[in-house]
Amino acid sequence: MTTPNYEYYGLMVRYWDLLRGDTSNWDDRFFFLNVIRKSGQPALDIGCAAGRLLIDYLAQGIDIDGVDISPEMISLCRLNAEKKGLKPNLYVQGMNELNLPRKYKTILVPSSSLQLLLEPGQPLQALKRFYDHLETGGIFATPFMTLWREGDPLEGDFVREATRPEDGATVRRTSWWRFNPKTNMEDTRDTYEVIRDGLVIETEVHEQAPATLSYTQAEAVALFEQAGFKNIQVYSEFTFEPVKPADTVFSVTGIKP
Repeated sequence: MTTPNYEYYGLMVRYWDLLRGDTSNWDDRFFFLNVIRKSGQPALDIGCAAGRLLIDYLAQGIDIDGVDISPEMISLCRLNAEKKGLKPNLYVQGMNELNLPRKYKTILVPSSSLQLLLEPGQPLQALKRFYDHLETGGIFATPFMTLWREGDPLEGDFVREATRPEDGATVRRTSWWRFNPKTNMEDTRDTYEVIRDGLVIETEVHEQAPATLSYTQAEAVALFEQAGFKNIQVYSEFTFEPVKPADTVFSVTGIKP
């Protein structure tokens, strides 16, 4: 199998929803919904993946489009939407090359997906594309993660499993990560296995080195400022409470003046 030039493909996409389980009560769902209500429609979900937010919001009557760099994810999102009788506008594009036919009152980048842009200048380029796609007075919102702080472990792993409903097979994701303080980036390796009757019948390894860029609160604010956003707000996790110095997950919003 030829590895695609995008991260989300194959077994990762096929079992994306199964391994995530019920996401309806995730905190970011309510946070971003409130941002849209404050800023207005239309809205754009960048990195929409399988559509966990986009489809929920569409079902509530919100005018929202979706973008993802993975054509496989876009296909899954479209299929999930069709199951609910919805037909969203979906686009296969990278964040730093965004070029869509209309502008938006609200742009969201959930799941800290901006941190997947690793080359120098790419994050700023992406924010400038978001800025250009916003209407005047529109809001851009995204969460960030500080992946490591002094004293934290530099390496770790975890395992996640789910049962495939059609035949009872076990779908297992074994994840490993390692942080490099010199580059401020994290390497990852995810091994996907489908196990039936004690035998591994499918397997796939997704390795990214590096995979994710860490941000401090100050670095995130500086990025927003460089892109031209004003009235920049930093919140604790997915609340509208002011950020705390100890927060390693925080959400940032900015307005296009």
